[in-house]
Amino acid sequence: MPRAKALIVWGTGSGVGKSLLAAGLLRHFRRLGLKAAPFKAQNMANHARVVQGGEIASAQWLQALAAGVEPEVRMNPVLVKPFGERGAQVVVWGKVDPFLSRLPWRERKLHLEAPVREALEGLLAEYELLVLEGAGSPVERNLWPDLPNLKVAEWADAKALLVADVDQGGALGALYGTWALLGEHRERLLGFLFNKFRGDLALLKPAYDLLEDWTGIPVLGTLPLLPLEFPEEDGFRHRPKAAEGPKVALLRYPHAANLDEFWPLSELARLVHAHSPEEAEGSELLLLPGSRLPAKDLPWLKAFLPLIQRHLEAGKPVLAVCGGAEMLSEALLDEEGVEERGHFPGLGLLPYRVRMAPEKTVRRRRVRLSGLSGYWARLNGLEVEGYEIHHGQGLPLFHQEGSLLATWLHGLLENPGVQKALFGREARGLEEGLEALADALERHLDLRALHRALGLTGRVFPASPTGPQPPNEHPHPPPPPHPHPLSPTPQ
Repeated sequence: MPRAKALIVWGTGSGVGKSLLAAGLLRHFRRLGLKAAPFKAQNMANHARVVQGGEIASAQWLQALAAGVEPEVRMNPVLVKPFGERGAQVVVWGKVDPFLSRLPWRERKLHLEAPVREALEGLLAEYELLVLEGAGSPVERNLWPDLPNLKVAEWADAKALLVADVDQGGALGALYGTWALLGEHRERLLGFLFNKFRGDLALLKPAYDLLEDWTGIPVLGTLPLLPLEFPEEDGFRHRPKAAEGPKVALLRYPHAANLDEFWPLSELARLVHAHSPEEAEGSELLLLPGSRLPAKDLPWLKAFLPLIQRHLEAGKPVLAVCGGAEMLSEALLDEEGVEERGHFPGLGLLPYRVRMAPEKTVRRRRVRLSGLSGYWARLNGLEVEGYEIHHGQGLPLFHQEGSLLATWLHGLLENPGVQKALFGREARGLEEGLEALADALERHLDLRALHRALGLTGRVFPASPTGPQPPNEHPHPPPPPHPHPLSPTPQ
């Protein structure tokens, strides 16, 4: 097979929509019948998914689903999971690398080029097209030579798109300034994109001519702010929607991790990211998500203990996942400093002591639920899928204590059967969302210019299965109000 063509999505900064745009493009190319795959050389995120070979960032997992290919570790060969201000855990080809995790950032860079290039070259040899996602901005000149933006674009001989977030303001200046600082790398640029637009497009259209006059690079279109929910990468600038339904509070401690697994709740409940007990008051369900540093989050969570106890005394459900469950145990023991060296008293709601092991448990799981009682009995008999990512040892996979359900399993609420049992209906699936995303790209962007630049002119432009959608409207009407079953199970 000839070496794959490559397209890289650069952004004027973090959070402008590179990940989602790459996913939409991959679904578009899948519709063309292309064998395409995602690639991001280095991702900094505390949200990860378990795939063949280990763990990768959630964004590349979703992009692989969009492309219709099996997610694998080469698609994100380097994942950096921050430890706050004191360092990071470095995952290379899906596995934690203790040596690189101990190195300062500038020393670490020297060891990353080889695994990144090996992964990239392997994918280029096996696919027809790669959609690369850059990291942050490609013009952080103080950090050059830039590995995830410029070096990989050079190695793959990639064409580039540059996207800016209109919703944050300053998009015209950000696009022009990025172009100006790119220097000799400008030759890769084939177009600008505006993202997350709301309002009268006629007010933005003059920017198209200005940019082309200044740079010689055309604007390929403007993508509206789309009312679609996907797993979010670290929730950067994410504003969860408040759907009709029961109030659900997700306790947002400082080092909360893997929040992306709760994306269906934006469609099923009035989801609140609670930073204080007052924000969580009146909730029908409390969620304690994973934590990158549970020992550090314990003092923060202790302020919620009276609320959690009142909630449990009232028989209302609490779901504690991974690090959230660890903090509810009797104690956290980390003698080797895997995350935070020391012995830390937990909140004492679970009869276990958790010990941090140097070896990380990373695996996918499928389990049939049984033996649950009370509110959680409605899940009995369901076969659920999820994944484990944790250093802690000492908790069972599932443990119920009154109306508190603790589990190592991430992704429980992503299972449609669980959604229906707990909320009376299912969230729109990821496939439906990805189709709607591709519809929007095909309607609002000049993708034929991409085809010409990538030499895809012989491909037939697809007719989307659901048809193009008008901007700022959801392609599917919301389901009718449904009485929610977040109440005690009838006896």
